[in-house]
Amino acid sequence: MDEPRLDLRRLIPGVYAPCLIYEIGVGALAPVLPLFAGRIGGGPGIGAAIVAILGVGTVVGDIPAGKLAARFGDRRAMIVAATASVGAVSACAAATHWVSLALGVFALGALHAVFLLARQAYLAEHIPPLKRARAMSSLGGVGRIGLLIGPFLGSAVIGTWGIRAVFWVAAGLSALVALVVFAVPDIAGPGAEASEERVSARAIVRDHARLFRTLGATILILGGVRAVRATALPLWGEAIGLSDARVSLIFGLSGLMDALFFYPSGRAMDRHGRMWVAIPSVGTMAVCLLALPVTSTELAYVAVSLAIGLGNSMGAGIVMTLGADLAPARIRAQFLGVWRLLNDAGGAAFPLVVSAGAALGSLGLGIGLVGVSGLLAAGGFAVWLPQFTVHANHTTRRAAGIEAPRDGPG
Repeated sequence: MDEPRLDLRRLIPGVYAPCLIYEIGVGALAPVLPLFAGRIGGGPGIGAAIVAILGVGTVVGDIPAGKLAARFGDRRAMIVAATASVGAVSACAAATHWVSLALGVFALGALHAVFLLARQAYLAEHIPPLKRARAMSSLGGVGRIGLLIGPFLGSAVIGTWGIRAVFWVAAGLSALVALVVFAVPDIAGPGAEASEERVSARAIVRDHARLFRTLGATILILGGVRAVRATALPLWGEAIGLSDARVSLIFGLSGLMDALFFYPSGRAMDRHGRMWVAIPSVGTMAVCLLALPVTSTELAYVAVSLAIGLGNSMGAGIVMTLGADLAPARIRAQFLGVWRLLNDAGGAAFPLVVSAGAALGSLGLGIGLVGVSGLLAAGGFAVWLPQFTVHANHTTRRAAGIEAPRDGPG
């Protein structure tokens, strides 16, 4: 079965460029938030909480994001989210107390959820299934590149104009995103503009209960395993006596690995099926987390850190791709809101396991528990992917009469 050819390079102006710009702004703000909170009356604990609030806002925004995209259409939702982000970031810049900063950051997190979900729903609507993974993994990879660039931009801005200027630059980037999305025409018509049925999140979960209990739980664990890296690597580096500068450098190198292999990952998912990426990705991260507590030298720590980054890079776009595979067309955006909620909830909850382990005097135990969970997720993908998507592997595709895509542009 041949699908319409769609050169993914056509997506650069209206899809990937706005995502890159938006994530540069988010990346510039991330390391600044705890520092700025300290300048306006918050201590280190408040600073850490401000960063957490950004994630909480994203989790809270997932379900409303799906409803907004379903009601107004994908592109309009992106424009609204980017425009409203200008106001949220500006409010943060004008904050004179950490409470007002927290409110602005919470709003920014929720708007981030709207933008990301609308962008994902837009691709799910327009991209043929056998090119879907490449499109989604490229979207995830471009976002990671933006998050890598952002802190360097923020550092340059602080050195020239001061810390508040980072917020104004991020607000300007959000405004630019809104203009770009508004100006660039759709790649394939208006898509699912406000055409979806209205259905509650509760009804979606009820109607797809088995999916969410099984594969959905696996996605929740995957989100948690990914998020734990940001907590586990710095804390273990400190535990084995590395300096803050060395830990930061190694963590940055691990983050660089994140952004290296997103396109080969998507290509593998399209050609061979989703299992060929999902299982190696979460399995690699799980094994690395299990190995991390037994490292005692800098060389071993570096090797594990880079391998975790590689494992995460291999899985770029897997959550978005599976969501697009599974989402019913009539309620696509709303389904994706619930799907993203599972991933984001895992990302918010699992770092607490590591933190609890550290507080109880056993950091290695907390990290190890997450590693074991990752192995369970790998097993979950092996068991449940073939049951829910015809794109799981070659066998499920042949059974459905689907031929692997031939190589070509995009």
